[in-house]
Amino acid sequence: MQLNLRNPLCVFDLETTGTNISTDRIIEIAVIKVMPNGEIQKKAAILNPTIPIPAESTKFHGLKDEDVKDKPTFKDVAKDYAKFFEGGDLAGFNVLKFDIPILVEEFLRAGVEFDYSRKKIIDAQRIFHLMEKRTLSAAYKFYLNKELQESHTAEADTQATLDVLLAQIEKYEGQPVVDGLGKTIGEIKNNMESLAQLTGSGLVDLAGRMVKSEKGEELFNFGKHKNKKVLDVLKQEPSYYDWMMNGDFPLDTKRKLTEIKLRELKNK
Repeated sequence: MQLNLRNPLCVFDLETTGTNISTDRIIEIAVIKVMPNGEIQKKAAILNPTIPIPAESTKFHGLKDEDVKDKPTFKDVAKDYAKFFEGGDLAGFNVLKFDIPILVEEFLRAGVEFDYSRKKIIDAQRIFHLMEKRTLSAAYKFYLNKELQESHTAEADTQATLDVLLAQIEKYEGQPVVDGLGKTIGEIKNNMESLAQLTGSGLVDLAGRMVKSEKGEELFNFGKHKNKKVLDVLKQEPSYYDWMMNGDFPLDTKRKLTEIKLRELKNK
């Protein structure tokens, strides 16, 4: 089947030095860009992360320091990838919790603009967990009745994710989606806006340090101020802003916190 697209859909996957959004780096990136007319464009690269690759990460994706020492850094290719993503929505497997946050960090570190807030985000893992509850290899087996070969290479996982997303829409189109509490929260449609609403979340920043309440208010989602309104905390304890800005938080979290603070100052 063909995806019903208004905008290009950029399905992507990353391999990294680890899972810390703030400190780890991208080693491999692969993107499949599906155009509204069905045309497929692909872009992939192995990168020098500029930091050592831990042995435990090498066991996962097979890339070692010697494999990447002569490769370009993310900063070298950042503008090219920003342009490739331009105008497109985003899709992947577990992209909300990991791939998009670390990609945004790399773009911020490189000083290249990448505004994900304007993009619809479709997480095939979220659809899978909502409908079947299981990993990319299991999803591939379930939807396509095939074994996923070369798992944990970015190109293979990216292609597998696109195949799974297409199969999910074909299988579930028109079916209601029910959350863990038995509440119907939507319907599976061949429509990226609808899928983004289902697979998205109430996150304010990609690391989930701040979330939105049902009323749309920003709340802290960690620490001593968890579930408190961000604006209330910043008013009552101004030093908390400085603590976060100087702390080990992702750049995206700091940027969103600053936007909330500046918005309040403008409204005074």
